[in-house]
Formats: sequence, structure tokens, C-alpha cells
Amino acid sequence: MGLSIAEVARDHRDYITDTLQFHEQQLHPSSTEDEELVRRAVFSVRNKAIIFERYIPFSETLYSVVQDVRPAEVTIDFRRQQISCSCPQKTSCRHQLGVILALSQYFISVQDWAGQWRAKKTVKLESLASARSPENWQRMVDEVLLHALDNKRQIEPILIPSIFENVRQKLRRHRPFEREWQPLFDLFIEVAMLKRLWEYLIRMNSPMQSDYFLYYLDKVFGLIDHAVSDVQAARRLFATEPFFDAIQHQIRALVLIENGAPHRRLALYLSLWENLFTDKKQIQKELQLLESLPSGTSDIDLMALRSAFYILQSDDDQLQQTVQAINPANLETFITIAHFALKKEQQQGAELILKAALPYLTEYIHQHLTPMRRQQFTRLLDLLYSQIHLHEQEELTLFSAYGKYGVQAFSNYLLAQQRYPDWVALHQLYPSSISYLDSCGLKDVVSNAPGVTLPLYHYYAMNEIQQKSRINYKQAVRIWRAMKSASKKADKLEFFESYMQEIQHQHKRLRALQEEIDNSNLIV
Repeated sequence: MGLSIAEVARDHRDYITDTLQFHEQQLHPSSTEDEELVRRAVFSVRNKAIIFERYIPFSETLYSVVQDVRPAEVTIDFRRQQISCSCPQKTSCRHQLGVILALSQYFISVQDWAGQWRAKKTVKLESLASARSPENWQRMVDEVLLHALDNKRQIEPILIPSIFENVRQKLRRHRPFEREWQPLFDLFIEVAMLKRLWEYLIRMNSPMQSDYFLYYLDKVFGLIDHAVSDVQAARRLFATEPFFDAIQHQIRALVLIENGAPHRRLALYLSLWENLFTDKKQIQKELQLLESLPSGTSDIDLMALRSAFYILQSDDDQLQQTVQAINPANLETFITIAHFALKKEQQQGAELILKAALPYLTEYIHQHLTPMRRQQFTRLLDLLYSQIHLHEQEELTLFSAYGKYGVQAFSNYLLAQQRYPDWVALHQLYPSSISYLDSCGLKDVVSNAPGVTLPLYHYYAMNEIQQKSRINYKQAVRIWRAMKSASKKADKLEFFESYMQEIQHQHKRLRALQEEIDNSNLIV
């Protein structure tokens, strides 16, 4: 049977059109490399360099060869909607585009498509890169993003990482050769891309809480942190100052943007002010600008934001007034500022914030935070509060606020205070498992006050018995062995033997349990 390519193309028109649109978005007409790729793909169609060898209807697979310097085999699996090429290029190549164009010519004009694609070209990216200025670098970012983002429909969150990785690769082709400029270029384009993405998502009313978007944010923040470290290590030139000013302006605009992931934006803003912008005049100027803004400018509390600069200026009087405005709504923002203060070794400023936040922790943790975030947040709090001095009542207020999410932290505190009966009472209040008790310091309690642990062992052994299976009976015997060891250390071995006899009497009908106890030699 003859191979009718026209028929194949018409049958799979939707996939061919979608793939062509994907290539159209991935390739930028202002990029010399992309322009060359499209030119050679169109050339292969015009010169009939694409040979469709065979089509297998059962699997809906089309095999083709592109006659190039070295022949390349392109395979399209229409059923799985996958296209692959035998050439070494990992991403989209001219061979794949050539095959798609050869198929699409049965329902569109390849010449018209190429002309429309080239018409989107405004200015060569190379010319912008060579005329080095913040405005040109920003225009490079805008030029590539304008082509990559569709302003007519929302971008799917799952596509954000791949789209922006493609944009990043195009921009990095124009990275300066000078070592002093490279990390600054990386930092500039990451911040500029992030700001433009945020503006796009707000404009398109796109959701900002998806896991894919948050994953992308974490990845970008890691790239920015790495670039900041490289910038710090590089020699700072006088010619780079306008670029630093532009980054400062962008990062301010990002933190003051209307909405979306406020704590991540704040962390990024503070990170740059912690490591990059350290000049006293810059700090004073930024504070004056923040003080001139009306409340409600951003979803980040401006009063909390200003407190970061009071900390940088060591202005404890002004900070003392500011922390009086702490409430459950802005508490996490102030906690982030306290973390920032500790990184800057501003112990007194951090202490002012953390102590002022104490009365609101219970409400915030248990009513404002989602259950998934409570454990992580209490760990952060424990890290921060461990670095300041608290009175006994303040410590009790803190651990009370944690509730069950801070059991391990409270356990460590009680062990440090050698309050072993209180440690046992805490774990009776928030029961868990023997393995969790071990992670909370059970061995230390057994070593120092073995007698107080006996009620805990009894509780967990009874839990195992209630499951009424041999596996659980074996686990109960293991717990009783540990209980026997603790009884021996506490000189209460006679009590333990009486206890085990009573257990046997109470559960005499549980034959499997009786067998496990007899085989364990718990009772001599």
C-alpha cells in the first residue's frame, strides 16, 4: 500500500499544528541561532530533503529521514504525541521542525508561516548585548519574554519551569565574556525575568499557589542566591553601579507588587539587602522611600518591612515603637524580619521582635497556618528563639504556643532543665510512638530517672495489645523488655514482676500473647 503523507497530515492535523505552535514559541526571531535554525528547516522543505520512509497505522508512527550533512532520523509517535530525532541536539532541532513543516504544508503555506515568524523580529539581541546598559539588558529580557508568553490566555503552571528555562538559555547566549560581568548578568536577568513573570501572572489572574509555580520560585531563588555569592566574590567595577541600581529598583518593585507568595518575595528582598546592598546611604534612601508609601501599597506589611531598615541602622527606639503593631495578621512577616536580624548579628533587634510576637504565636500557629506548615514553622521558631534570652515564663509561653507541633523542642528544653517527670507528663499529654520517644530523648530520661518512665512503657504496651495481632504482641514484649531494664535501674524489679503477673492474669484469654510472654523470659 502506498504511503499517503497528505492523508497522514490531515488525520493528525491538531498535533502537527500544536507542535508547530510550540516551536514558534520556543524559537525567537531576534536570536541569530534560532533564525538560522528556522532558515535551515525551511530550506530542507523547499529542497525536498525530507523523505517519509514509512507509516505504521497500527501504532500511528511515522518514520522519516532528513538529508543533512549527516542524515537524521525523525520519528513521530502520533498516539503518544511524541517526536524524536537521532541528532545529538537535546532540545528542538532543525530536523524536527523541518518534518513538522513538511507535514503542515498540506494545510498551510510554509513560506507564509516563516514570513509571519520573522515579522515578529524587532531588534537583534546581539546588538542589545553589545551596547551594555541596564536598559538594554532589560529590553533583551522583555524581547524574549514577549515572544514566549501568550497574553491571550493563562499560562499553565506546569509549563512555567520549561518556558523560563528556554528563555534563560536564549539570554545566556549573550552573557558577557568578562568574568567580572558574568555573575552580575546572571543576577540581573533572573530578577528581571521573575518580576516580569509576576506582573504577567497578576495581569492574567493566574493562580500563584500551585506546586509548579512554587517549585519554580524555589529554583529561581537558588539561582539568585548563587549569583549573589558570585557577585560578592567578583571585583566590583565603577561601570556596574547603574546595574546594581536597576536591580535594587526591580527587587523593590517585586516586594511591593500587588499580591502572591508574600513571604517568599520578602525573603528574596531581604536576602539582597543582607548580602548585596550594604551602603549606609542606600539603606537610608530605601527607608525614606518606604516611609513615604501609604499603608495597603502591598500585601506585605510596610511597617514590618521598615523594621528591617531600623535593624540595619541599629535604631532600637524606632524598632521598639514598630513592634507594638505586631498582630496575628503580620506576625510571620515580623518573624522573617527577626530571622534577617539574627543573620545580620543584630541580636537586640531580633529579641525585641521575637518577644513582642510571643503573645500571638498560639493564635497564629493554630488558626492562621495550614496544618501542613505548622511543624515546619515551629521548627523555625525554635531555631530563632534558641538564639535569644528568654525568662522561664516566656519559655513556657513559647512551648505552650507550639502545642503538639513543638513536642520535640519542648522535650529538649525539659531535658536540658533535668525536668524528667515533666518530660514524661508532656508525652502522656501528646502520645505518639516509642520510636518518636527515642528521638525526643527517652534514653536520657531512662539513664537519669528510670522510674518515671514506667507509666509510658505501660501505655504503649497496652496500645499494642489492643491491636490483637501476634505482630503487635511481639512489639508489646519488646516494650516490656525496655520497661524491665528501666525497672532494674530504678531498683523496682519486684514491682515489674508483679506487674507482668497482673498483665498475664488480665489477658489470660489471649493465647498468642501468653505464648509471647512465656517465650520472652520476662518473668523468671
